[in-house]
Amino acid sequence: MPENASTILTKLFDAERTARACHRDVVGLPKDQLVSAVRGATQEAQALADRAEQGLRLSQIAEVLADVEGAEVADLLIDILGSEEPEARGAAGEALQSHAFDRFKEVALGIERALQRLPAGHLALAELPYVIAEVPEPGVIKLLGLFLKHADPEAVAGALEASVESLDESLVPAIRPLVDDKRRVRLDDEDGEGDEVTIGELAREALSMLVPERG
Repeated sequence: MPENASTILTKLFDAERTARACHRDVVGLPKDQLVSAVRGATQEAQALADRAEQGLRLSQIAEVLADVEGAEVADLLIDILGSEEPEARGAAGEALQSHAFDRFKEVALGIERALQRLPAGHLALAELPYVIAEVPEPGVIKLLGLFLKHADPEAVAGALEASVESLDESLVPAIRPLVDDKRRVRLDDEDGEGDEVTIGELAREALSMLVPERG
């Protein structure tokens, strides 16, 4: 006989209560022990063939890291941000953005390391500009400038869109050299569909938004 709704809800509440208790316990561990365990769990999750399980684990890891400080935390969250699972990317992006508002330097240094260590095509490179775009720190503009010079066209495209969101005219000199860039990227809409555009087209559009018209 199927369980009734009340029984199922009770089980759900119990499971959530247990999950919260486990979360408190794990973030209360000594930092070195916690980071080591999380690093191993992240690698195990990324190796899973079951995409749903991978997304579940990486999302939970990101939620744990949201409550932990330290340089390696930013590196681990950036690695999760490169996951192909949207749930995991979303959780990692939210955690990174929260850290960036509270401890910008840690995240900024993690991003600079990511620009050096991650290969072109890594999904995190395209996501990171959006993560930091709304953070009210002067260093954001410097980071967006680094993304605009990156070899990965998806990272450049993300930085161009984030530049428009920032509305900071100081990025114009870094954008101008891209107006004739023929590299192509795909811009997906909410339905996962979209069109291919060139970096040059995105750069010209960004300039039209950032450079005030002369009357």
